[in-house]
Amino acid sequence: MAQYYEVHPRNPQRRALNQAAEILRSDGLVVYPTDSCFALGCRVGNKDGLERIRTIRKLDQHHHFTLVCRNFSELGQLVNINNATFRAVKATTPGSYTFILPATKEVPRRLLHPKKKTIGVRIPDHVTAQALLDTLDEPLLSSTLLLPDQQEPMTNGWDIKQRLDREVDAVIDSGDCGTDPTTVVDFSEDEPEIARYGAGDPTPFE
Repeated sequence: MAQYYEVHPRNPQRRALNQAAEILRSDGLVVYPTDSCFALGCRVGNKDGLERIRTIRKLDQHHHFTLVCRNFSELGQLVNINNATFRAVKATTPGSYTFILPATKEVPRRLLHPKKKTIGVRIPDHVTAQALLDTLDEPLLSSTLLLPDQQEPMTNGWDIKQRLDREVDAVIDSGDCGTDPTTVVDFSEDEPEIARYGAGDPTPFE
């Protein structure tokens, strides 16, 4: 059964975050809130967690996973980013955007798009997500919690706990999240391309 942690939206309890981080360090899979939707998350090196996410969401090998980072220092270790792209990304983060960029050698090959060798990265503007990342002290491998039989992501933490009780190890709930996933901007070519319209304002990239 999944552990359920109900935390304060502006001041999440340290004890709950420590317990959730320990589950992640033990190669667990958690559901946590972000500034767009709830997300599935595990450590970057967790092979089993990656496959569990694929199974829950029924994802194919071409799906772009996202590495969720605290700040640009972490992000810069994971992707290759030129000055123009850096300025564009910096101007809109933290926020509800995912940026697709060429990955560095720090990222395991199994996480990359098989042809493009790219990965999604983002810095969320969400108190609980940032607090969890600070506690874990490393990025999270993540994917939006959108189940294959549903049109929109689930928004209620307790409902998620009941639905995925035997498929995840913990649910962190700091209140309902929205149903719009991140806006995805692909920077893998010469010009940015909006790959998905979502919660983030697409105007700066159009």
